[in-house]
Amino acid sequence: MTYDAEVLVVGCGNVLFKDDGFGPACIEELEKQLDKRPLPENTMPIDAGTSAPHYLFSLPNPMWKKIIILDIANFGGKPGDIKILSKEEVPQGKYQDPHSVSVADPLDELEEVEIIIVACQPEKVSSPFVEYGLSDSVREAIPKALDIVYEEVII
Repeated sequence: MTYDAEVLVVGCGNVLFKDDGFGPACIEELEKQLDKRPLPENTMPIDAGTSAPHYLFSLPNPMWKKIIILDIANFGGKPGDIKILSKEEVPQGKYQDPHSVSVADPLDELEEVEIIIVACQPEKVSSPFVEYGLSDSVREAIPKALDIVYEEVII
């Protein structure tokens, strides 16, 4: 699949590890709302799961102007808190692809692209044990995260 859009809205995370599924759940909810709350034509939502570092961010497209990443991050907030992070605030080693290459390297290569991380403070991440479904506090944060996305998709 090619990602031919000026703005990408990328949900990152593993739905099998409790609150780590926040990013994909945001994209699922966003897609459910598209009839009532459409995105601009230059915007593409992507459920990247755990493949964003390797298959998306490392294959840049010159038409990209902005990437909005939806994911969890431990920033010391209360479970369900939402915070906008810069790529410099992403904890080292937060994202790992199957070859253990940090996402910070591919994001740094996207110098011409504005990167915004809409992060949710998780309540529980069950890795390495499978536990499907978001905590209530994280699920309740999805509308706030999507409001931020809609504010950001206007270039």
